[in-house]
Amino acid sequence: MRKTLQLAPLLAMALLAVGSVGISGPAVAADQKAPAVSKALAKPLKAAQDALGKKDWRGALAELDKADATSGKSAYDQFLIAEMRGFAYVRLNNFAEAGRNLEAGLNSGFLAQEDVASRVRALAQISYQNKNYGKAVEYGNRAIKGGFADADLYTLVGQAYYVQNDFKGTHKFMDSYVGDQIRRGQTPKKQSLELILSSCVKQKDDECTTAALERLVKYYPSPEYWQNIMYSLFRAPDRDDKVLFNTFRLAADVDALSRSEDYTEMAQLAIEQGSPGEAVSILEKGFAKDVFADQRAKDKNQRLLDLAKKSAATDQAALAKLATETGSAKTGGADVGLGKGYLSYGEYDKAAAAIQRGLTKGGLSDASEATLLLGISQLKGGNKSDAVKTFDTIKTDARYGRLASLWAIHAQS
Repeated sequence: MRKTLQLAPLLAMALLAVGSVGISGPAVAADQKAPAVSKALAKPLKAAQDALGKKDWRGALAELDKADATSGKSAYDQFLIAEMRGFAYVRLNNFAEAGRNLEAGLNSGFLAQEDVASRVRALAQISYQNKNYGKAVEYGNRAIKGGFADADLYTLVGQAYYVQNDFKGTHKFMDSYVGDQIRRGQTPKKQSLELILSSCVKQKDDECTTAALERLVKYYPSPEYWQNIMYSLFRAPDRDDKVLFNTFRLAADVDALSRSEDYTEMAQLAIEQGSPGEAVSILEKGFAKDVFADQRAKDKNQRLLDLAKKSAATDQAALAKLATETGSAKTGGADVGLGKGYLSYGEYDKAAAAIQRGLTKGGLSDASEATLLLGISQLKGGNKSDAVKTFDTIKTDARYGRLASLWAIHAQS
């Protein structure tokens, strides 16, 4: 993660409102007496204020030094000196001195109540700029508890935890913030989700990392994020060829096949699983993307493509006959097989209808796979809401549950 943030211009922040805390004093209740500048300091403070108005920052500081050297200063005099110094130092990009003086102004008791929120936010930013990350967290959380923090301030606090190597604190803080946003129906910022992911990786927490990646692909899908998720699926133990082939189906659909060998293996599995049309599609995609780098790989995959095309031609010719035979079948195996064929050749509506018939008839050897294929057919046919409902019915399945959850995320992204 980055060690610094792109902070909003610390602008000499309209937070200082030097005019409103100037020589005339801050606003007070009608029954209270407004604090007044000591007579001895009136001249240097007025000169400092005039210099600030002319953007003569160093001249203002010189006048403020004169005022500070005057004996008999009141607490209000010291507040004004700190405020004007803070303003000048911000303009000079001297954030260490700016922070010290602005903090003094905040703690003085003289700062107008309507200026407290902007001051606290500014001090969180300045503390971060000064690499005083503990203070940045302190002021950021104060703003959050006060209800006047914006999205950038939440990010600043999360990153302040992070750069202190408090990865557990980073995750707890940002996960709570993002969770609240999601519950309110808001889309979390990509930076927030990446901060959560990085904190999980730093803690070497695989479960946390997986959850963070799944959030990222839901809101900001990209082949890179999907590749990280698919890596964990491909190395899962005890998976059979059916599960592996359906894992490849998802990887192909989210453009997360990262190696030429992936295209070859998926095509081989497709032929073995009776879906030669998908073997043709994935190999043609591989050739179009020029993933087969050397001539040996090209020749090997060309031979595999030729075999897939030959198998697909035979398979397609048999589909019409199979369609007539399924009507009299008492169990749903033949209907699901027909649906797989339609899915293989991109006839998604027919695939969904056939697989649904098979599931209704029952007697299937692998109802979970059939349900997954129904969801895939619905999604590819444009029925996203139906697909999500279908995937949700198998999320708890031991073999297909996680794969179904990821298909559902893909359907909603």
